[in-house]
Formats: sequence, C-alpha cells, structure tokens
Amino acid sequence: MSVLETQSVSIRFGGVFANTDVSIKVGEWEIVGVIGPNGAGKTTAFNIVTGFYKPDRGRVLYKGRDITNLAVHERTALGMGRTFQNVGLVKGSTVRENLVSAQYLEADYSTLAGMLGSPRTFVSEAELRKRGDAVAEVMGLGEFLDRQVAGLPYGVLKRVEIATVLATDPDVLLLDEPSSGMGPEEAHDLGDTLLELRREFGLSIAMIEHHVPLVVRVCDYVYCLNFGQLLAEGLPEEVRNHPQVVTAYLGEDAEDPALQKVEEKLETLLDTD
Repeated sequence: MSVLETQSVSIRFGGVFANTDVSIKVGEWEIVGVIGPNGAGKTTAFNIVTGFYKPDRGRVLYKGRDITNLAVHERTALGMGRTFQNVGLVKGSTVRENLVSAQYLEADYSTLAGMLGSPRTFVSEAELRKRGDAVAEVMGLGEFLDRQVAGLPYGVLKRVEIATVLATDPDVLLLDEPSSGMGPEEAHDLGDTLLELRREFGLSIAMIEHHVPLVVRVCDYVYCLNFGQLLAEGLPEEVRNHPQVVTAYLGEDAEDPALQKVEEKLETLLDTD
C-alpha cells in the first residue's frame, strides 16, 4: 500500500507547464528518490504534495485519503514533514529553541496559558525540550544544541532542519536536497543517518537529491523528472544508467558508443554537486 501518492498531477504557471501528469508513489517504510536536472519540476511536485500548490488536475493521496484540497498545516497534522531547498530555520535562535518551536502543534496548552505563564506551560515546555534534545542526539547534533543557528556551517544546518521536522513526529519525511552543501563524506554519513531513521522511527522517506551515489545507496525506488514530466522510473541503478536520463543531465547523445564515458562523467558531475 502506498503511504503517499500523486496521481497524474499537473500544474502550470502562465503558459509554462511545471508538472504534467506526474505520478509518484511512496510505499510504507520505503525511501524514494526524485532526481532530474535543474528546472525539471521536482520542487514543484513536492510543493503540490505538501499543499503549497494546488494542482490544476490530478490528486494527492495520503494513506488512501484524498488530501488534494487540504491546507499545509492540515497535512502536517496528518503526519507529513518536509524540509526545503533553502534552509527554513529561525537563524537568531539556538538549535534547541528551533527544535522546541517546531513542536508547538503538539503543545498541550493554549495561547493564553502561554502568554500568562501558567504552571502547565513550564511542564509542557520541559517535555518539548527533552524530546528535542533526544532528536538532536539521533542526528548527531548534541554539541550544537546551545549554538545559534546563524553561525553554523551549511551542512550542519541541513541536519538541524531535518531534526526539526523529525521533532514533529512525522510518518512521511520529504527532503528537498538534504545533502546540499555537504562534501562526499558528509553525504555518505547522511545516507547512514537516513537508513537509521527509517529503521528507528518506521519512516517513509521521499527525497529530491542531486547526489547520485547517495540516491543509489539508500533509495529503494527512483523517479527522474525532466521538463515537468516523468522521464524514467525504476531501481536506482536502472534509472542512473537510463540513456534518456544521461541525455537529460548532460545533453549528450544517448546512442553514442562512448556512453560509458558519459555515464562516468554524469556520476562525477553529480557527485560534486
């Protein structure tokens, strides 16, 4: 059974079709990769899934329920968590404060009680901090808890953002270029973390990612988009070596006898993205 699914979703902005009949499925406890060159429509698809855009046609299903018309916060409450291509954190706050803020949908006190500082708010805040600290340890961020976000390296920021989403206790985690800003070793470590998160939290994960070795190592299934359309799908190695995928990334002739060299060039290029 699919936990998350888009059924032939399409959307256009003016005369430009950003997505055309895009169908993607994420199964239970599955890690699914979405790849494609810049401007392929990957983030647009994520925006449709998470409710930032409403498709012109097609549907979005979550655990069999049609959520196409639900607002962003309603989808979050159902168990969908998402990171962004540009890190979305409160830069002037500490890592711990960001982790606590992410959980306020779970807080069991009212806005008025929080403003008045009722005893219950202190108990609840302590629980949120404890949970945030635990998530930080899982993500290898314990040493950064009291550090201000604004001063952290970009690779660490991406981990903090994933941690804040995990703090909301999602069932499905959507990651937009999680290895952006990381070197090969950091990206490898991130892959280990994602596999551990799936195992420890029972998560389903969908990720937009340019780092092909990471996709091949951790993903169960991969979709490739180009010009807003589904170009290829299948097992990671199959999609990476698909002639049309190679052509989409590099503009090379997929029938060239030197295809192997092109594929090697593709992997090298994307490995340093």
